[in-house]
Amino acid sequence: MDKQSISGYTLPELTELLKPLPAFRAKQVFKWISRGVTTFNAMTDLSQELRQDLGERFLVQETAISETVTDSDGTVKLQISLQDGAKIEAVILVDGEGRKTACISTQVGCPMACAFCKTGSLGFLRNLTSAEITEQLYHCRTVSGEIANIVIMGMGEPLLNLDNLRRAMSIWSDPAGLGMSRRRITISTSGIIAGIRDLADQGPEVRLAVSLTTADPALRELLMPVTRANPLPELKEALRYFQSKQNKRITLEAVLLGGVNTRKEDALAIAGFAKGLDVIINLIPWNPVAGMGIMGKDFIEPTDKEIDRMVSLLEDRGLTVTRRYRKGRGVSGACGQLGSLEGFKVD
Repeated sequence: MDKQSISGYTLPELTELLKPLPAFRAKQVFKWISRGVTTFNAMTDLSQELRQDLGERFLVQETAISETVTDSDGTVKLQISLQDGAKIEAVILVDGEGRKTACISTQVGCPMACAFCKTGSLGFLRNLTSAEITEQLYHCRTVSGEIANIVIMGMGEPLLNLDNLRRAMSIWSDPAGLGMSRRRITISTSGIIAGIRDLADQGPEVRLAVSLTTADPALRELLMPVTRANPLPELKEALRYFQSKQNKRITLEAVLLGGVNTRKEDALAIAGFAKGLDVIINLIPWNPVAGMGIMGKDFIEPTDKEIDRMVSLLEDRGLTVTRRYRKGRGVSGACGQLGSLEGFKVD
C-alpha cells in the first residue's frame, strides 16, 4: 500500500491522525513539516523509535522538484513532479527590494482555455490535493529562502479547487508552523462567480484579484470562455458582495494584447465596470507564447504607446493603475507562460 503524505493536513487533522500520540507530538511534527523537511529522520526532537514508526507509515512530502531554471532577472521556475507522473510549475519572483513572492498552482493544467494563456492551451487533468498545493511553498522556500508573499496565480483556476486551497492556506498561516499572514496571500480568479461568493461567505480573508482583461462582453467571451457561464454583470455583483462581506480592495487584472483590447473604448469599458467598486487596475503586457491568437491572427505584445494610453485613460477617470513589469520571460515563467517545460503531462 502506498504511504500517505501528511503535508496536506492542518494541525487539528494531524493531531487526530497521529493519535494516540499526545497533541504536542503532532505539533512538533507539524512544525518540522512547515520547515520543509522531507524525512522523519530530520525531526531531531522526536525519538529514533518514533521517527522510524512514522517513516514506516507516512510520507512527509509526496512531490519533488524535477527541474529548476533561473532567469537573469532573478526569477526561478520550478517544475514539480507529482506521484502520478504529472507535472506542475511554481515560480519565485523577486522585486526590486529583494522580497520574494511564490506563485503557486492549484490544478494540473487548466480547464478555462483563455485564448492568451499557455496553461489554458494544455487541457486539464485534475485538481491538486492540499498536500500538492502546500508543498509548492516548501519547495520555493528550500530553493530561495524566506518568502514574503504568496500569489495563487499559477496553473489552474483556484476557485474550482477551493476546498483544497483553503486547507493549504490554513496550514501556511497556522502560527504553529510558518504563521504566514493571510494579508500576504492573493487569489487570482478568471471570474468564477460561485467561488467568489463562497470565498466571501466562508473565507479565509485573503486578497482577491480578478482576471478581467476586457469589459467588452463579446470580446471577453472570445478571449475567456468562462464569461459564458459567468457574465460580466453577475460578476460585478459578486465582487460587490465580496466587498460588502470582506471590505477589501480588489485587483482587476487586464492582460493587454496589442491591437485587441488597448483601444480607448476598451479603457472606458474597464472604467465603467470598475465604477462603484473599490479596485486597483493592474495592467499586464501580454507575454509572448508562440501560436496563440484568435480569428486566425496571432497575438502580439502591446506597444509602450498603447500601454501608456491605457494608463492615462484609466487614471483620468480616477482609477488607481499599476503596470506589471515583465519578470521571468527568459524562463517562460511570466504570467500566461506556465506549462512550457518538457515533460508536462495532461492525458
